[in-house]
Amino acid sequence: MSLAARYLLQNKTRLALSLLGVALALMLILLLDGLVRGMQRQITVYLANTPGSVVATQVGVRNLAADNSLLPPGTEDDIQKIPGVARAIPVLSQSVFFELHDRKIFAYLIGYDPAKGGGPWRLAQGREPRQGREVVVDQTLARLHGIKVGQTVEVGGYRFPVVGLSAGTNSWMTTLVFVRKVELERYLLIPGLTSFVLVEPQPGVSPQILKERINQLSGVTAWLKPELMAADLRIYEGFFQPLRLMRGIAFLVGVLVVGLVIYTATVERQREYGVLKAIGAGNARMYGLVLSQALVMAFLGALLAVLLAYLVAWLIMVLRPQFLVVLEPSAILLALLSGLGMALLSAIAPVWVVARLAPAEVFRR
Repeated sequence: MSLAARYLLQNKTRLALSLLGVALALMLILLLDGLVRGMQRQITVYLANTPGSVVATQVGVRNLAADNSLLPPGTEDDIQKIPGVARAIPVLSQSVFFELHDRKIFAYLIGYDPAKGGGPWRLAQGREPRQGREVVVDQTLARLHGIKVGQTVEVGGYRFPVVGLSAGTNSWMTTLVFVRKVELERYLLIPGLTSFVLVEPQPGVSPQILKERINQLSGVTAWLKPELMAADLRIYEGFFQPLRLMRGIAFLVGVLVVGLVIYTATVERQREYGVLKAIGAGNARMYGLVLSQALVMAFLGALLAVLLAYLVAWLIMVLRPQFLVVLEPSAILLALLSGLGMALLSAIAPVWVVARLAPAEVFRR
């Protein structure tokens, strides 16, 4: 390993540029992975932060992200009467366009009963709706469009006073706006309307058993929360494929960068490798020397990539707060494993050169 480091340090400029290339490739892998994780978290953020472990929707609904769910009247009361149900929380959702600064902003109105739950889980400012058409909007949406508590927002000619700002309820494509369920019913002109019911089991009652009991109701399909969240994610799977493709391309770029550097260094030092072979160094030792150089480059590049990824992720979320980049501690492991893969693949061509090297031919040059 010390000999491998000495070989790499002989040309410090090339080493620095190569490390930067590897770090940028690995940084891109980490950022793309963090962006995908962030998008997935934003898509499922409502279900992940609301009460209950079972969700009741209209029969035939395949997800909440794209399908409209309208439960039969009285479903909430029927669910509440089922043995093992601690709470049944009705929620009414409706996609709308807010008119802000001559622009139409897509959002989901979440109608809930403040006394039962299902509303914002964390307020950054203000309070929850108490009367009339009061709403809570996301703080990121408010920051981007200059909305403040006390102002109003308009939807289809209706004005909604903003009484609070919620945190963590914005995403890359939409935002959540919370209003009292009774007011959303009036806005839609359909009293008693419910989209889905969040169901909390009593202590000791299995969510799976509760799901089976709810499924016996007419016109209702019950889901475990993880099942419904997974169904919502499948709707957006097509958005993630280009990002995963770019992640693969970044990996190949890193392989080529490491491979080119190690291959060039190997060709330049053929005489030195020939001397080592001549004094008794076996092929296994020579292969280890080449691989060690690749591993050193990949490891140092991975460490630099982690630092750059956290810095760039922070800048992205400051400049474009609607995007969430999630870099978990496992990102370090991902960078190291990606670097290891780069090192192993990039060492193939240099190892091939060393394997074919004959000391006698080197000395005749």
